[in-house]
Amino acid sequence: MDGAAFDYIIVGAGSAGCVLAERLSASGRHRVLVIEAGGSDRRFYVQMPLGYGKLFHDPAVNWLYAAEPDPGLAGNRDHWPRGKILGGSSSINAMVWIRGHASDYDDWQAAAGPGWGGQAVLAAYRAIEDNEAGGDDWRGRGGPLFISANRRDLHPLVGAFLAAAEAAGLARNADFNGARQEGAGIYQMTIRKARRNSAARAFLRPAMKRPNLTVLTDAQVTRVLFEGRRAVGVEYRRKGVSGRIRADSEVILSAGAVASPQLLMLSGIGPAAHLREHGIEVVADAPRVGQNLCDHQGLNYTWAMTVPTYNDILRPWWGKVLSGTKYLLTGTGPLAKSINHAGGFFRTAPDLPRPNMQLYFQAFSTLIPRVGERPLLTPDPFSGMSIGLSNCRPTSRGAITLKSADPFTHPRIVANAYSTDHDVAEMLLAVKFLRRIAAQAPIRSLIAEELRPGPEVQGDEDLIADFRARSGTVYHPSCTVRMGRDAATSALDPDLRVRGVTGLRVCDASVFPTLIGGNTNAPSILVGWIGAERILEGAR
Repeated sequence: MDGAAFDYIIVGAGSAGCVLAERLSASGRHRVLVIEAGGSDRRFYVQMPLGYGKLFHDPAVNWLYAAEPDPGLAGNRDHWPRGKILGGSSSINAMVWIRGHASDYDDWQAAAGPGWGGQAVLAAYRAIEDNEAGGDDWRGRGGPLFISANRRDLHPLVGAFLAAAEAAGLARNADFNGARQEGAGIYQMTIRKARRNSAARAFLRPAMKRPNLTVLTDAQVTRVLFEGRRAVGVEYRRKGVSGRIRADSEVILSAGAVASPQLLMLSGIGPAAHLREHGIEVVADAPRVGQNLCDHQGLNYTWAMTVPTYNDILRPWWGKVLSGTKYLLTGTGPLAKSINHAGGFFRTAPDLPRPNMQLYFQAFSTLIPRVGERPLLTPDPFSGMSIGLSNCRPTSRGAITLKSADPFTHPRIVANAYSTDHDVAEMLLAVKFLRRIAAQAPIRSLIAEELRPGPEVQGDEDLIADFRARSGTVYHPSCTVRMGRDAATSALDPDLRVRGVTGLRVCDASVFPTLIGGNTNAPSILVGWIGAERILEGAR
């Protein structure tokens, strides 16, 4: 591979990178290389939907980043899992398919032009999707990515949750990706035939049959190579051996909101003074690279229940055997789904123009931790239920910076969670709404007691202290190499080209102008889809 040349080099086989690989190779005219630091996605716990709990601390598939101790999180150092595998984080995530609120793309249009606005985005999503619920003015049918409607084999407590949310004032919503987002309902999932439908499965694997697409795994890119200010290739390390590969057209970074800014800085593109501190030659002074880190923060409230939950079947050894056998023989049961069967979106104040909080319902609880594992397959030894939430558009901003010029040293992640009064105030209102849902008749009679934070936590100061101590990322980092028309606030132009150099683009969640109100896998795939169109337009 050393010394080989391609038209396009895609760094990272994550959600956006897999889409880029499929679309850039489709015509057969372009030689495309995808270079991925991780390995194959053909692993049992990757393919089994609920297996993602086993991947939460697995270094074989996970970068295992750790944020800096955060005052906003009571000094805790948050765990940041990101996918190091074909499919990237779409191979280890919870598989919820949420596009975001329609107005989120009004925000994108304001920052980056109509090509990223609501009309263009809706057309792209409809082309991407093959929705089990069928096509309509909002949903797509016949696209490469199958989306499960998730209407079968739900836990019985889902009905009680939805009825309780409705009693608390949150209307039923049959499609969060449809005409409106607000309400409570069932989550659509990237699951197909009882297997995770990652970006690798939907986009990359079919494209790998083409002779003009090459995928190189277990190869970590260490820097982008330049001739003057033009990107001409990448340097990488694989099995202890370094190599170089040339790109005749473009290098495209799709390494994610943590690794893409790190790789830019290692390559000499970033805040000049910061690069010089680490002895890195400056190719382009780009002060916005690594800045503007946005992420959703969330936590669960947990109750002991008087009726069975998934704890009762997934905790005992016989239940594990029964669930595993059912999954293997029939493709059904709790292992065939995400733990988040249902959820919703709500406003913490009626005068807000759009929902600012997201709900997650789990007929399940994991208060008793297991070292080295997110205990989805070994829950608490009692019947438990959790309702979680996360903020949709926090105003707190963090940063990704270098700890070292060594590409194998993780960057410094400063999340700055709950660092604004706005974020604290809206989360305080939000956690009170969780208790309001639990107090409604459809579910109240099924609750034995509140376990977290517990009935003794009542006053505003205590509630704030609790959510600072127990909150953490919900794994949606973004906006660290944001695109936009204003060079003063964005590192990329609206075509995803890195300012100050040529032949180099970024295409992943780091380019979001603003954080989407919802899970970020769908908009990451969207960025890959529209980004490929921009790249191909430039090649004509």
